[in-house]
Amino acid sequence: MEKIKIESFLDVYSSKDELPETISSLMDAAFAARERAYAPYSNFLVGAALLLDNGEIVTGNNQENACYPAGLCAERTAIFYASSQYPDAKMLTMAITARARDKETTDPIPPCGVCRQAIAEYEIKQEAPIELYFMGEKGKVVKSASLENILPLLFTSKYL
Repeated sequence: MEKIKIESFLDVYSSKDELPETISSLMDAAFAARERAYAPYSNFLVGAALLLDNGEIVTGNNQENACYPAGLCAERTAIFYASSQYPDAKMLTMAITARARDKETTDPIPPCGVCRQAIAEYEIKQEAPIELYFMGEKGKVVKSASLENILPLLFTSKYL
């Protein structure tokens, strides 16, 4: 038997105010997208903003449906739109923010498992990492240099 040790290194900022200006602006775009989310069932609003290498910023928010599996998370909304509208652009950085309508969210809220897999697919496709910054509605912000830091042992097409 062999044991494997997996480590991740994440940067933690005490608040959005500590972020570099470009990232703070990207997070502001995610905040705006979050407030446009359609979340009548969960009352949990998520916004994502994605900076592309061509300078474009694409946003997304969660879109729910009474048939829960038919909804779509903010991160995948942004990534799929970016890929369909800017197929040659690389995705550089994603800012994510989430809040609940009935309580304050101050812990950093990372992407769900399905979104992590989707982000991983595009890192592999573009052969470059996507920086992730995620937070609640306020408080600490976590930075991951790539998706692989928060989803080690990626499932990729090499297994198919």
